[in-house]
Amino acid sequence: MKILASSLLCAVCAFGLELNAEMKAYIDELKKEAKEQNPSFVDFSAKNGEILFKTENIGKENKKLSCVSCHGSDLSQKAQNIFTGKDIDPLAPSVNKARLSDVKEVKKWLKRNFKDVFLREGTAEQKGDVLYYIMSK
Repeated sequence: MKILASSLLCAVCAFGLELNAEMKAYIDELKKEAKEQNPSFVDFSAKNGEILFKTENIGKENKKLSCVSCHGSDLSQKAQNIFTGKDIDPLAPSVNKARLSDVKEVKKWLKRNFKDVFLREGTAEQKGDVLYYIMSK
């Protein structure tokens, strides 16, 4: 448990982002689940998260999609949902303090967006990797 807490602290410090207690607990939950699924798991990777975020797949409505399709490549800028046309506020917590602050919302959108892009729910490791990528912005 001390290793998980210290690696989370290192990640938060490296990204310059202060997560609330609920988000820290959610990250710890994902780490525990990732370790159960993959015993060699050590920590999440922003680099792997970036790859996931930018990888195109045949997703919702049989369209070629990636997370960039709706969130854009610059997470500090507004983007537009390609299905609804609605504006999406910046995903980067560095410019949008509301991001990564509500665990219920984070879980909902991770589940929904993975299903839209990958046609399946993401693994704990994939969710953590994407969250680390978003935190790095």
